[in-house]
Amino acid sequence: MVDTTALTFGQRCRSHVRQMRFTLLEFSGGLGDLGTFIPLTAALVMVSGLNPAMVLIFAGLFNITTGIMFGLPIPVQPMKAIAAVAIAEHLLPGEIAAAGLVVGAVVFLLGMTNLIEKIERYVPTSVIRGIQLGIGLKLGMRGLDMVSASGWSGPDGAAVALVLGLLVLALRPVRRFPSALVLFGIGGVIMIISASGTSDLLKFTRPGLDLVWPKAAEFQSGLWLAALPQLPLTLLNSVLAVCALSGDLFKKQRVGTRQMAMSVGLMNLIGCALGGMPMCHGSGGLAAQYHFGARTGGSVVMLGICKLLIGVFLSAMVLDSLPFYPGSILGLLLIFAGLELALPIADQRGRDKLVVVLITAVGILAVNTAIGFVLGSVVAAILLAVRRRADS
Repeated sequence: MVDTTALTFGQRCRSHVRQMRFTLLEFSGGLGDLGTFIPLTAALVMVSGLNPAMVLIFAGLFNITTGIMFGLPIPVQPMKAIAAVAIAEHLLPGEIAAAGLVVGAVVFLLGMTNLIEKIERYVPTSVIRGIQLGIGLKLGMRGLDMVSASGWSGPDGAAVALVLGLLVLALRPVRRFPSALVLFGIGGVIMIISASGTSDLLKFTRPGLDLVWPKAAEFQSGLWLAALPQLPLTLLNSVLAVCALSGDLFKKQRVGTRQMAMSVGLMNLIGCALGGMPMCHGSGGLAAQYHFGARTGGSVVMLGICKLLIGVFLSAMVLDSLPFYPGSILGLLLIFAGLELALPIADQRGRDKLVVVLITAVGILAVNTAIGFVLGSVVAAILLAVRRRADS
């Protein structure tokens, strides 16, 4: 890889385009994050009434833009806290848009003013690794729940997931085997067979622009119910952790926190006002896509083109068919994503660092990302003070 840090923005984008690879393995890697994208997107569309066409179109456009801007398989995924609250509380599209706009504005301002880089300097690496471990374990546990909820037998059962998981592990040494593509393809076949009796699989649609500007009351409820729980998760996982992981996986192409924050901010300031869902970049998605073979921005560009085409022509079919996609295969993708995300903790050697990592992860598993971050930061500060006092 070429070190592009000294180039202008336009030069970097042109360099990234030249380095892109549009291979079967890259495409397979791009599918690695669908374990979170599909279930959250489907639930937001079905429960909260978001326009599936606009959701997919903006997700696709931002995938393409991200691949060109960063030159890496940086994912575009739903904001999990906002999605969870919207599904549980049956938030209206205006309230969801308000939450995305608020989070987008705050994160964009932190990037524009360089405050995000100051925040990064004061967050210990061991806390970031703890965040990765905690979120990785959460993804893996969620994946196990999805597999077990499917029962043991049948085409969507845990037995099929177990066989497919062992197959992926056995073929992992084969560098060019597109395992995520195979998994997703098998799931697609099961979905089509299951949905064929109740859905018109060739239902073409013509989407219209869906302007969504929240009312004052929707801004208020969206802020308190969804934006505030999402903001720490976005800063810690979608900016700090994903930037750290990009440096672990791609040494010379580590994405800066300022660029990442501005990207998250602009995605939501543009997309949420036009009918898209709140979106971010996540360390779990990057880990999943890397695990399944993505190495360049070409992987997410290809994925973005597919989302864009489906959003333009087949969004109604997607709305009818997505509930039939096998949860066991989505769960399997989440399990592998969680394992890949947790692996970088191996560089934290020493008792103090491991204590901080574990306490941060436990806080995330027990409560949420913000509590894990606070606990890990407090313990890291105490251990640092004790060490300095002992040295003096």
